[in-house]
Amino acid sequence: MMSKKIFVFFVSVLMICTSVQSQNVLNIIPAPAKAEKLPGEFTISPDTKIMLTGSGTENSAHFFNEYLQKYYGFTLQVSTSNEIPKNVIVLGFEKMENKIPGAYNMHVNQDEVYIGGDNEAGVFYGIQSLIQLLPATKSSSLKITQCQIIDSPRFAYRGLHLDCSRHFFSVDYVKKYIDFIAMSKMNTFHWHLTDDQGWRIEIKKYPLLTQKGSCRNGTIIGNYPGKGNDQQEYCGYYTQDQIRDIVKYAADRYITIIPEIEMPGHASAAIAAYPLLSCFPNEATQTDKIPWAGKVHGKEVQQTWGVFDDVFCPSDYTFHFLEDVLDEVMALFPSTYIHIGGDECPKENWKRSEFCQNLMKEKGIKNEEGLQSYFIHTIEQYLNKKGRQIIGWDEILEGGLAPNATVMSWRGEEGGIAAAKMKHDVIMTPGDYCYFDHSQSKHNDSITIGGYLPLETVYKYDPQPSSLTSDEKKYILGAQANVWTEYIGNETKLEYMLFPRLAALSEVLWTNTTNKDWNNFLSRMQDQYQRYHLWNVHYNANGIRKSE
Repeated sequence: MMSKKIFVFFVSVLMICTSVQSQNVLNIIPAPAKAEKLPGEFTISPDTKIMLTGSGTENSAHFFNEYLQKYYGFTLQVSTSNEIPKNVIVLGFEKMENKIPGAYNMHVNQDEVYIGGDNEAGVFYGIQSLIQLLPATKSSSLKITQCQIIDSPRFAYRGLHLDCSRHFFSVDYVKKYIDFIAMSKMNTFHWHLTDDQGWRIEIKKYPLLTQKGSCRNGTIIGNYPGKGNDQQEYCGYYTQDQIRDIVKYAADRYITIIPEIEMPGHASAAIAAYPLLSCFPNEATQTDKIPWAGKVHGKEVQQTWGVFDDVFCPSDYTFHFLEDVLDEVMALFPSTYIHIGGDECPKENWKRSEFCQNLMKEKGIKNEEGLQSYFIHTIEQYLNKKGRQIIGWDEILEGGLAPNATVMSWRGEEGGIAAAKMKHDVIMTPGDYCYFDHSQSKHNDSITIGGYLPLETVYKYDPQPSSLTSDEKKYILGAQANVWTEYIGNETKLEYMLFPRLAALSEVLWTNTTNKDWNNFLSRMQDQYQRYHLWNVHYNANGIRKSE
């Protein structure tokens, strides 16, 4: 007779094997916590109804109907009736004990699809799993497998970034990009809006930011510093009305937009519009050794990539300007976080500035790193008074970390580890794992910024470094991928750099490590590639291969 201990062990092994096998069959990305395929099918047709049993599920129903209309050519009737018929999709709520919001349960039988979320976002994520059960070919009769799913996210912060300063993307495409985030069960869009090569957000109090700062007179050809200049004016910015529209669009998909307003470095576009922001307002922008187009006198928006010495001067004029800008930014973006950059700020101009040196003596600041810390502290204090928090790149650790700052660790994991040990919240985004502007092959198939980041490397990343204690790991909020666009000038290439690596990152951030398996992921990706065709998006077809 089998002992109790052996029986319990046998049942545990069986449950684990069943979970792995079911994930193989369901082909959902990111992999659910638990999933089981059941015999039989449910058919979605124009006669199927969506029943809302909880207030706040309307967004999920609307998203699903938009998806059906776009890719299959029909929508479903939505009802709040208490009578639940057969052939129905039921959306409601369940109480769950998961620490991170967004959990959901889904049950599919021959008569209904039931999705119950722990909150509105949980219902929405259930809809994303339902979408992945649909066939990837157009039809008015969509058969999906019967199944049971119990699912919840691993990390609270699951982000994707887009740099619209180096290259500008339309409102419609930004919305499409947000849909990519939503369908990956991610919840944060980090929107990079200002840099040396263009200011992309309308600020009504400072109209020159968009009248002059949003245009550069040309762009380098080839890799930095450039083999030539295209001599073409390049302009673009988002009006405040457009931003409000995009913020609402994202919120309807349970995505928070975090705007980034770069300071104190990467400020050439702002300085071109308002030269008094510079420590040396009468000095012309340095154009030597750069293929240049147009004016060479005065302050100009940069036409090449890189890091530039002309940075914000830590003067009363600059702080007043930035407070005005941030007031308008905060009125547009309800996010708790405002990203203030803080990276790659050269100190040469501060070193030779009489004003800066006197300020350091007055404030008892020992060096220019301390002056940057003073700059960041000043901005943080202002934003904290307004009920907001700052995020900065890991350079904000230099000279002393601002008291309430969250660190975004990009130069490896070291900055994030240091911040977590100091009990500061951290978002991991190290270049070796999370920079989607890096090449996907060892031999570039197009011009990129450099680096090599294949799909498998993304998939095997763990945002919680083993060097942290279990208590310190609690400060790792999650991670995000960054898409810098120096060498990504159009939508086709942007998608090619994004897919399929976004699928890998979505599983890194959603799925517990015990449920992750590289070969299993590759198997599930076969359906995902078919969806890419359905969506008519461009992707790297070699992504299926293992690392070279």
